[in-house]
This record gives sequence, C-alpha cells and structure tokens, in this order.
Amino acid sequence: MQLRLDLQFFAGEKTEKATPKKRQDERKKGKVAKSQDVNTAILLLLSFIILFVFGGYMKNIMTTLFQHTFTEYIHWDLTPNTVYQVFIEGTIETAKLVAPIMLVAIIAGFASNLMQIGFLFTTEPLKLDLKKIDPIQGAKRIFSIRALVELLKSLFKIVFIGAITFSTIWIFKDDMMMTAFKDTESSLAFFGQTTMIMGFAAIIALLFLSVFDYTYQRYDFEKNMRMSKQDVKDEYKNIEGDPLIKSKIKERQRQMAMSRMMSEVPNADVVITNPTHFAIAIKYDEEKSSAPYVLAKGVDHLAFRIKEIAKAHEVVTVENRPLARSLYDKVEIGDTIPEEFYQAVAEVLAYVYRLDKKVK
Repeated sequence: MQLRLDLQFFAGEKTEKATPKKRQDERKKGKVAKSQDVNTAILLLLSFIILFVFGGYMKNIMTTLFQHTFTEYIHWDLTPNTVYQVFIEGTIETAKLVAPIMLVAIIAGFASNLMQIGFLFTTEPLKLDLKKIDPIQGAKRIFSIRALVELLKSLFKIVFIGAITFSTIWIFKDDMMMTAFKDTESSLAFFGQTTMIMGFAAIIALLFLSVFDYTYQRYDFEKNMRMSKQDVKDEYKNIEGDPLIKSKIKERQRQMAMSRMMSEVPNADVVITNPTHFAIAIKYDEEKSSAPYVLAKGVDHLAFRIKEIAKAHEVVTVENRPLARSLYDKVEIGDTIPEEFYQAVAEVLAYVYRLDKKVK
C-alpha cells in the first residue's frame, strides 16, 4: 500500500519539461515568459532619446503657448466662443507636444514585446474568468511566494533607482543653488541637462536589472510549466488516441479491408494455391493494367476462405506451390506481378483460358 502511494506521488510530481503542445496551448492563452522591467527600460530609453532629440522643438512649443496665453488670451473677453477657441488651440499645441512621446511609447511597447516573445495576438486574457474575482484565489496570489518575490524586487528597484537619482542631485547641488542667480533660459537648460543625466543613469540601471528579472521570469515560467509523467502520458493519449481505442479502430479497418478483398475474389481469373497454406487470386484486365495483378491473398485460414469463395463462384483453382509462395511474399494486394513471374503466371492463365473454352 505504501509503495503504491509512493508511486502515485512520484507520478504526480512535476519533473518533466513542458511539451511543445503544452507550450503552444499556454501561448494561445497569453501565458509567456516576459519581464515588465524590459518594457519599462526600453520605453524610458526611447522616450529620453526623443526628449534629447526634440527637446528644443518641445521647448519652443511650450514657450510659444505661454507667451500667447499671457499676451493675447489674457486680454480676451470671457465668452463661449473665446473659451472654445482657447480650448481648441491649446489642445492642438498640446497634441504637437505629446505626439512624439506617445508615438515612441507605442513603438517601444511593440518592440519590447517582440524582443521577448515574438508576435502574439490573443483575446484569451480578456475573457471573463470568475476565478480571477474569487477572494480565496486572490488571497492566495497576494500571499504567495511569487508575490513576496515581486515585492522585494520592487523595493530593491525603488532603492536602487532612488540612490542613483539622489547621487545625481547631490553631485549637481551647488549648480542647482546657483540657478537662483541665472536667467530663465539658463535655468531651464541646467535642469534639462540634469534631468537627462538622471534619466539615462536610471535607464542604464533599469536595463541592468531587467536582464536579471527576465532571467528569473524565464526560470519561474519554466518551473510552472513543468509536467508530471502522468500529464505527459495523458497528453500523448489525447494526441494519439487511447491505445485500446486505436487498436479497435485498426481492427475495424483490417476487417473492412478484408471484406473488400474477399468481395474481389469472385472477379479473379484464377486462384493459385499451395494447396493448403497459401492462396493468391489473380486477375488480368487489359483495360486496367498491362500485366496481371493480385486481387486477394491469404495464408492458412484466410487462404481457406479465399478458396471457398472461389469454389462458390466457379473461379478456377490451380495448385502451384513455388509460385503461390513467391507471389505471396513479393506482391501486395492491388499490385501487378513482377516481370520475373510473367512466364509462370502466363502459363497458368493460358491453362485457365483453355479450360474455360472446353467448358463453354
């Protein structure tokens, strides 16, 4: 009894790597190994590159909007038309300001996911699943080992990125104090430069951390994807079919093929026998084939059935031990006989045709 329980335990233990079918099925459900840190790092990197390249263009839009606001809009009367015009113009200018960053954010999202998991489109995660709102399952997810690991990772990232940001500010603290004595243009340039330095430093750190996070996500994904030996067996049965059912199907197919073969015996010109162990039904039809071909063949009990059917339908039976054995071994049902048997089979057919003329 204890041995049986041990075997069941080991059979249920997930020790096997996931099969390609399971990987494909899970991928269709949207379950893949990916790191959000990679997405975040690439998004921030491209966003800061856009800020660096188009910073002057964005600054001009902002300053123009402020100048227009405090030189023209401030003198307008407050009416529905003026409010509508200010709203439209402000929206257009804001769209010009935000459009490059939004476009890059979309590109970064696609690029980071393609790098990790390739192209994947599925609506499976959007389907209603009551398990997702199950409070018991939710509590298990909140207090799981994975949740604890994610919490520690988040705290570590906050401390790590915060330390880099604080260090950058500390390095430029003296220059930051001196901005009080500089004009607006110089102050904006200084804060823009400092922000870019902090941003790229944080991005480099986040990219460094994302490598480890992606490695962990791959490891955790592979661990959760493992299968037990019983799972592998069940999957094989689902793909290939139950062996018992398969054997029954094959038996049924064999019986059907046997029935078709037996139905062809009455159409034979001759049945060549051993005489007891082998029986080969031969047919020669110039319209179908240039050489005689085998309609049916059998050994022992099957040979006896072929001879019985031939006798019932007055098909001539000829005894030729070596020819019957050779034809059974070398020619399949429906195939024409090889050239090496032409003469022997021709003699048999000639004898049959002569016999048929005498009978007629």
